[in-house]
Amino acid sequence: MGVWCAGALLAGVSVVVGCRAADADGVTPVPQLLAFLPWLTVPAGIGIVASVLARWWHGLLWGAVLVGLLAWFTAPYGTTATATGMAGEEPGGAVVAELRVLTSNVEFGWATGALIPVIRRERPDLVFVEECEYGCQAAVRRELGGAYPYRQAVAGDSSVGSVILSRFPLRPAATVPGSMGMPGAVADVDGHAVRLQLAHPKPPLPGQVALWKTELGRLRDFADRYRDTGPLILAGDFNASRDHAVFRRVLATGLRDAARLAGAGRAPSWPSGTAPVFGAQIDHVLVSAEFTASDARFLHLDGTDHRALLVTVTLHQHRE
Repeated sequence: MGVWCAGALLAGVSVVVGCRAADADGVTPVPQLLAFLPWLTVPAGIGIVASVLARWWHGLLWGAVLVGLLAWFTAPYGTTATATGMAGEEPGGAVVAELRVLTSNVEFGWATGALIPVIRRERPDLVFVEECEYGCQAAVRRELGGAYPYRQAVAGDSSVGSVILSRFPLRPAATVPGSMGMPGAVADVDGHAVRLQLAHPKPPLPGQVALWKTELGRLRDFADRYRDTGPLILAGDFNASRDHAVFRRVLATGLRDAARLAGAGRAPSWPSGTAPVFGAQIDHVLVSAEFTASDARFLHLDGTDHRALLVTVTLHQHRE
């Protein structure tokens, strides 16, 4: 019985770890479990204990290899130095502007009332709000219109609506197609054009994993298209973590995860009810090579299952 229990646990963990090692997301339930990859050390550890109790030494070795692989995939996320080293050189040009960027999924607009006072208190320069339906958009226009006179939105009910709020002048840009609204804009930051894009692909629920991959692929194509055209901020609820291959392909375009650069690469943003003890970081602010990042904080908001992410990014003059 001990061997069978250990074998079942270790086999299940092996499938997920194998997909992570193969740079693939697989099929349900692998994409869902990949979001919680570090916590797979728990069933792997139970498998090791069961192997020891059953005197199954092959199982003990199997479990040790799995725990080693999990540690390998998890360890690099915690330090700024490692994150920076993997992302390439820091920009060396003069500082142009320092921006505070906030992204928040308000879950069908339910957390709008909690988000507005946070925005007033923290005074971010750019705000990306996902699942901001008609009532949410009306509320932010009414309550924050004076402080954020510029906005670009996709109107919609339920999870479809989204909006970008800005202290800087905006001109509209093409949206990224998706089942939920993903508006884009170009901000004039002290005379420097900064492209903004909100991200909100479908989550990898059973039956819509293919759609999730398609929409994240569109975000990857967008990032690749504008990778050499100037400063870019791609922020929102990606419904994906660094342990998902489709998200790593977005980063492969040259974008960098601001939270990770600021030393918060494993801080969970969802589900907020169990964060920061347990969860996955699926809300991100990605920046192009012209930016550095610091002071990333995840904020709890009543009414939503996501924690908001507030990060300070510094725009540097392009270095020739």
